[in-house]
Amino acid sequence: MTLNELKYIVAVAKEKHFRKASETCFVSQPTLSVAIKKLEDELDIKLFERRKQDVLVTPIGKQIISIAEEILERSKDIKQIAKESQGNLSTELKIGAIYTIAPYLLPKLIPSFHKLAPNIPLVIEENYTHVLADKLQSGELDIVILSLPFDEPNIETYSLYEESFSAIIPKDHPLAKSKKPINLQEIEDETILLLGIGHCFRDQVVEAFPNLMHMNYQSSRLQKTFEGSSLETIRYMVSSGAGISIFPCTSLSERDEELFSIKPLANPVPKRTVALAWRKTFSRMQALELFKQAIEDIEIPCTLS
Repeated sequence: MTLNELKYIVAVAKEKHFRKASETCFVSQPTLSVAIKKLEDELDIKLFERRKQDVLVTPIGKQIISIAEEILERSKDIKQIAKESQGNLSTELKIGAIYTIAPYLLPKLIPSFHKLAPNIPLVIEENYTHVLADKLQSGELDIVILSLPFDEPNIETYSLYEESFSAIIPKDHPLAKSKKPINLQEIEDETILLLGIGHCFRDQVVEAFPNLMHMNYQSSRLQKTFEGSSLETIRYMVSSGAGISIFPCTSLSERDEELFSIKPLANPVPKRTVALAWRKTFSRMQALELFKQAIEDIEIPCTLS
């Protein structure tokens, strides 16, 4: 059994096709097929069922491929530990962040990190929490920035800061003139602009205001909920008078006050905790500590650490 053979079976499991797997491994298809057949003979099992159009992983194959993925990831760690022991901090760090955090944190974080670790390139990805979780588990990402709770096996988390939510209201709306915090009863007949399904921030807003969706259907007035693809879309819809929304405070700035009114929410004020997450087996602890320090070095308005 060799690392190459493990790499080949992982590739086939991912691509569900021998030819495509051979291309991703930069070997010929016969080379890959012979290596996998050799491994199956050695183990006296079938890892794959060969079909006309694709490949099906057998139940025992799934168990072995899961272990193979971990072995391959750990083999990379061995090389990285050796490099870092010699002061070579040059391997890229693959970072993921959810959509409602990335645009507001990363522009400050990236230069802060590069001051501490100028030789470590950052590869950045924005995505939904569930996608980032899958990529973190598979090793496609090293660290992700998201909001808690985040309960995943083999994952460590580190809380960075806590931020409250705020209401944003068109300037010509009667509530824009209110000097009191906004409560749910005051918006029950309003058009509510929320992020679409899949965004964890949407889930947190609905959890904080459990009657919000119910009110949308029960209101005696013509009332609906618009679901936007991004906070930026919703930001300009509120500015145009299309409705009101609830935003995390880090996504708002003084320039937004030219577009709409920003109002605090009544107690208990809903909040979220933003955190880092990484695999327990992640070996580049020096790079991880530098990343934590880079976040702690920047000023993040309206948050509590």
